[in-house]
Amino acid sequence: MKLKNLNAIITGANQGLGAVIAENFVKEGASVVICARDLIKLENVKKHLQSIAGSKQNIIALKTDVSIESDVISLVEKSLKELSRIDILVNNAGIYGPKGSIEDVNAAEWIKAIEINLSGVFFTCKHIIPHMKENRYGKIINLSGGGATAPLPGISAYAASKAGVVRLTETLAEEYREFNIDINAVAPGALNTRLLDEVLAAGPELVGKTFFEKSLKQKTSGGTPLDKGASLCVYLASYESNGITGKLISAVWDPWEKFQDYKEKLHKTDVYTLRRIVPEDRGEKWE
Repeated sequence: MKLKNLNAIITGANQGLGAVIAENFVKEGASVVICARDLIKLENVKKHLQSIAGSKQNIIALKTDVSIESDVISLVEKSLKELSRIDILVNNAGIYGPKGSIEDVNAAEWIKAIEINLSGVFFTCKHIIPHMKENRYGKIINLSGGGATAPLPGISAYAASKAGVVRLTETLAEEYREFNIDINAVAPGALNTRLLDEVLAAGPELVGKTFFEKSLKQKTSGGTPLDKGASLCVYLASYESNGITGKLISAVWDPWEKFQDYKEKLHKTDVYTLRRIVPEDRGEKWE
């Protein structure tokens, strides 16, 4: 029970990875506040979580649009009223946004994707950090993805917002390191969720032939199990990962299960962070 007696807020938890993260947290002993925009789906997840929760665990569902600051303020206030303390925040809510070349996409839809994916993380962090700062302890886990580490032609809002999430994660980690608030980003792998279905529905004309074919292959193969990313979130939410902060961690490719053996090195290195590549990094020396 790695999260016994801990309380967590999980955004975008009405389906997909968010719901699986919530399930894993409850199995590990946490009380959870799940939130999303679709209340019907949210209530269904709540019922499932209640069926596996212990008698002392609380399961709360709150309809929330993380792109609206007043919604987030209400989320934090109600969560604290119900649970008194919030130890963990998981920012999972996200959308792909419009698909296609930048000259063709709808500007309002593009901006809305930024508001949900990036501003939503800003709002939740802004309003939960004072509480964590007062407790001198907290865990914040921000879901990133392929958009943060490689170009995604045809899905520019998602790519830009997720890169922003990682840099925001790294920055806040340094701002609040002295308060024992660990803030990390998670790349959960190629998931077969509604986002993949959106890509396939959009077609190669909007998302590009290469990405479409890659997504089609992923759909057939089954993709990365959702539990893989959820397990990493459990690790980063637990006391076991105390002191690991400011990192972008791949659930699939990085040896995070053994990170406790390298905590001192992780603290001193820029490994698992975004950085600029210079010629010397590729064995070149340009004048």
